[in-house]
Amino acid sequence: MFSEYRDLISRLKTSDPNFAEMFDRHDELDRQIADMESGVSPHSHHEIEVLKKEKLHLKDRVYTILRQAQ
Repeated sequence: MFSEYRDLISRLKTSDPNFAEMFDRHDELDRQIADMESGVSPHSHHEIEVLKKEKLHLKDRVYTILRQAQ
């Protein structure tokens, strides 16, 4: 996610615990969704949609922080 901000992400993950938590939660959601969609984890369509919305919300927040920190 946001490979153009790789260095900034590394800096923020070490200096801003809230940013690190959001970024890690986004990655966790990404893995959960992938597992559900591939059939590894049991799920309902609604559960996937809820997780995708949370993931998108986190991505928007992360992007806002990155733009402000630039």
